Amino acid sequence: MAARQSRSQSQYLHHDDDKGVAGATGRQRKHLNVEYESDNANKKAQTASPAAKKKRKEGAQKQNIVDQEDKTCKWEPNRWRLQLQNIREMRKAGDAPVDTMGCSELSDRSESLETQRYQTLISLMLSSQTKDQITAAAMKKLKNYGLTMDNVMATSDKQLGELIFPVGFWQRKVQYIKKTTAILIEKYSHDIPATIEELKSLPGIGPKMAHLIMLSAWNKVVGIGVDTHVHRISNRLKWVKKPTNDPEKTRIALEEWLPREEWREINRLLVGFGQTVCLPINPMCATCLNKPICPYGRRGK
Repeated sequence: MAARQSRSQSQYLHHDDDKGVAGATGRQRKHLNVEYESDNANKKAQTASPAAKKKRKEGAQKQNIVDQEDKTCKWEPNRWRLQLQNIREMRKAGDAPVDTMGCSELSDRSESLETQRYQTLISLMLSSQTKDQITAAAMKKLKNYGLTMDNVMATSDKQLGELIFPVGFWQRKVQYIKKTTAILIEKYSHDIPATIEELKSLPGIGPKMAHLIMLSAWNKVVGIGVDTHVHRISNRLKWVKKPTNDPEKTRIALEEWLPREEWREINRLLVGFGQTVCLPINPMCATCLNKPICPYGRRGK
């Protein structure tokens, strides 16, 4: 409003001069020139050199990129890439139990692909709350006996229990194995499901097992398998935005920021690291390469 009034006053003064007001007063009035910031900006834009225009345009583009990055920026742990690099270095020897007795290593490669996938599923069912060495021993007995769906269904609960003993909760797992095997024969034609949701619907199969089965049996990366080792180490390194109290919450937290290209090997890396260095009790922080940059390791200074 003020700018409009000022412009109107300027036009009025100019009009008076044209009508001869100067003659009436005996002296000529000076023209009142009113300039505006927008006018100056337009003049500068019009008179700017091509180089200046280009620089101004590039500056605007850079600012736009920064604004977009700010919008899409997500949380990630401090120095996680260096921590992961150090874990890879400490795992180079491949001397952890998971490297030779992990569930991905226990199927009989001489069997059909369907049977291999079934054996991978069974090995993961047995591995819950059980050390790799015990799981491997049970799988060896089962394979020697004949670990096929039809053979399992023809085996008594008592004999199956003797074959898998002493895995954790072996009596409950006998029931899981029998019920799951029956479903696989009836619904999946002697094969296993190829989706996370279908796998989780089977008796005794949780999210961790389902993701590991998808990777080991189907060679598909659809998520991160989080067991007690991955859960513990992720919290010690503060790879979760806030502390988590169960593996499934840790999986969700990890998948929010960890680049997808790291998902395939992260379970095996961290499990082996947890078996050899970052132990549940008395972790070997003194020899760990991550001690200077690990929130948990620095506590022991």
